[in-house]
Amino acid sequence: MASRRRFLGTLGMGSLALVNAERSLAFVQQLQARADISAADLAMDETFWMSMQEAFDVDRSIINLNNGGVSPSPRVVMEAQRQYLDQENTAPSYTMWRHLEPNVEHVRNGLARMFAVDPEEIALTRNASESLQIVQQGMSLKAGDEIVTTSQDYPRMITTFEQRVRREGLVLKKVDYPVPLMNADDYVHAIEEAISPKTKLILVSHVCFMTGQILPVARITKLARERGIECIVDGAHAFNHFPFTQQDLGCDYYGTSLHKWTHAPIGTGMLFVRKEKIPAIWPLMAAGKDQDDNIRKFEEIGTHPAALHNAVGAAIMFNESLGINRKAARLRALHHHWIDRVSKHDNVKFYSNTHDESNWCGILVFSIEGIDTDKLSSYLFDKHRIVITGISHPQFKGIRVSPSTYTRMSEMTEFADVIESVATGKCKDIATLRKEEKK
Repeated sequence: MASRRRFLGTLGMGSLALVNAERSLAFVQQLQARADISAADLAMDETFWMSMQEAFDVDRSIINLNNGGVSPSPRVVMEAQRQYLDQENTAPSYTMWRHLEPNVEHVRNGLARMFAVDPEEIALTRNASESLQIVQQGMSLKAGDEIVTTSQDYPRMITTFEQRVRREGLVLKKVDYPVPLMNADDYVHAIEEAISPKTKLILVSHVCFMTGQILPVARITKLARERGIECIVDGAHAFNHFPFTQQDLGCDYYGTSLHKWTHAPIGTGMLFVRKEKIPAIWPLMAAGKDQDDNIRKFEEIGTHPAALHNAVGAAIMFNESLGINRKAARLRALHHHWIDRVSKHDNVKFYSNTHDESNWCGILVFSIEGIDTDKLSSYLFDKHRIVITGISHPQFKGIRVSPSTYTRMSEMTEFADVIESVATGKCKDIATLRKEEKK
């Protein structure tokens, strides 16, 4: 107990916070007792995952299967955030600027360690959108220059480019690719075919937010580099979701949210810019010339709470204690618990290649033939208090399912029961869920 208190004390927590935070770290002891168990076997150990479930304060009167949008933080993170908020409020100009703000460097080092890069290549931001827009807006382009992305990339990032199109006369190409993506070559070829001598920039998602498909980013960054084209990677749904490092991707720019799979406070994000690329990117908010080659120029946003980004340190500790391989294995196990049942029905369609686990992890999107997706979304919550999110694209409509490490296997059983009842037509409300025939 004493050693754990000293360990938590390094986060700067008071005694009351320590009492509560220790509950969220009980799973560390469970890990030590199961150190010789493989990630795949541990994924099915409900006794261990009960400790993980108890690390979070979540509403158990609902089943939250929309953790891909934004995730709850474990108690240890929330306690750290509260402690820092209280501390900075005692004398903000002193405690926040002279004590808490400088400690962001420890957080920077932790994120750099997780991504296997130099800390001088990591900026702390408020979300993936800010991270990506720093590069999207900060890259020097001229009228007629072409940008290539896909129709399934995040709307906010597409809107960012569309504003530059209106303002500066750039050209934006949005390509389609098959859904589900059964062959990675189809994705690479779709982007490659859109490239012309005028192409200066490519934006791709590491994980497609519309399908959960893990995309062949390394092939795109290699393709871009060989042609002298810049490439931005949208990692909003990938970082701390499954195992990889920057070297696996070969990217120069990577933006992500930390309030998704990292379980950090809401309103925290990360931007990676390869060191030699930093001078050429203008920050969103002005920075002095002496910061031209300093990653911190991207953090010049004016007064902001230090508590949020400092509490990311507790989230880093939480993730490193669990281990990314264990996390990914558990997320896939939770999904297998329902997809192995419902995929037996021919009218259930998935929008990722579920036959190969390298194509997906914690996010899957599906639909049921003949069932109105919007009605099914409402039914899941109104009748069963299951929270999901609907996805709509000109090529498809579906329901996105994203459990978390705190999700119980019994909750996935309940979800599977509901979906299977609809797929087999045994649901008593089936008539109200069917699509209306077009006249």
